[in-house]
Amino acid sequence: MDYQTIIVGAGPAGIFAALTLADEGVGPVLLLELGKDLGERKRRNSKDMLCGWGGAGAYSDGKLTLSPEVGGLLGEYLEPRSLHQILETADEIWVKHGAPEVVFGKASPKLENLGRLRQSLLDRVKTRTCSPVRSLLAEGGRIRGVRLESGETISSQFVVAAPGRSGAGWMKKEAESLGLKTQASPVDIGVRVELPAVVLKEITDIIYESKLIYYSKTFDEKVRTFCMNPYGEVVVEKTKEIVTVNGHSYARKKSENTNFAILVSSAFTEPFDDPIGYGFYIARLANLLGKGPIVQRLGDLLAGRRSTAERINRCLTRPTLPEATPGDLSFVFPFRHLQSIIEMLQALEKLAPGVYSRHTLLYGVEVKFYSNRIDLSPELETGIENLFAIGDGAGITRGLIQASASGILAARTIAKRLRNA
Repeated sequence: MDYQTIIVGAGPAGIFAALTLADEGVGPVLLLELGKDLGERKRRNSKDMLCGWGGAGAYSDGKLTLSPEVGGLLGEYLEPRSLHQILETADEIWVKHGAPEVVFGKASPKLENLGRLRQSLLDRVKTRTCSPVRSLLAEGGRIRGVRLESGETISSQFVVAAPGRSGAGWMKKEAESLGLKTQASPVDIGVRVELPAVVLKEITDIIYESKLIYYSKTFDEKVRTFCMNPYGEVVVEKTKEIVTVNGHSYARKKSENTNFAILVSSAFTEPFDDPIGYGFYIARLANLLGKGPIVQRLGDLLAGRRSTAERINRCLTRPTLPEATPGDLSFVFPFRHLQSIIEMLQALEKLAPGVYSRHTLLYGVEVKFYSNRIDLSPELETGIENLFAIGDGAGITRGLIQASASGILAARTIAKRLRNA
């Protein structure tokens, strides 16, 4: 074997798997990353924001949500005490490498410690960036290694697949090729909401990243807030051939606005089983109408008219994404999605008066693609022996802490097997 373990993906899941293997004395280990190395990534480059050493979320503003109730499904694999312990371990590692010890409040949890994590792996784990993996190689029900897009084949005893959310399509394809059991995960589709920061200041000063869930009255659909960015900016995100929106906060640069996503979870049954394809369809429709992201005042949406450049200019909320095209989101979203989003905004108005203002801006669309959830053992091993699937790429996590914890769990299992061999 060329390596004892190969890790595919250098986001938090892959990084924490590599750290744990190194600490356990497992080696040699190879960490493969599709994107650029940490020092070569550029925040204004949409592709660099999604791919590269450090992953997407940790590289943007790196919010750590410590509650086991959100951010993933590890609670279905671990009993509560074990889950709390491994989440605490993940948090301790983040703090050890520079994450602030303040949990919430004005000292917002920006992560500027990826460089320290990168330094911790030097001389202990071999890292290759700009090295896309074409396929996972298995024989006789056991993993054998990987094949790169360059055609190079690298063998290993263990493989840990951690491609992240941007690798959802690749993970689905590999799971089908290997005959792994999967189930379709819901796709989250919605808007990025932007409003004056003062509207949510009381909440963001105390909690910073609030996780709010609502069930719409009309359709009883689950609607949630996601990725709240106090004093942040709305940004463009490019995935393959589509353009979507996202939001970021910065440690040293602040706007007058706060932005967050409102997402509607959509699951499907027979005969349709391609939620990722459905999400791409909605995003393409927005791109067709707006030649990119669309922005609309809430007041215009409720009045049944499109926003124009003149109406946006009169809006009290100044957009932080000026390249968004004024338009009409009702031409993009199905009625049930739009109704659920409006009802969520009405509910938020009771919590924070000013959210349901006609001057609130809505950007569309925001889509969160998740891998089909792979059937895994309690140790996160797939049906292929010695192949582990972790993090967002496996469809089991949706946040930095649980993704990191999944890497720890898989790596500990590998180390234990090697000790007992």
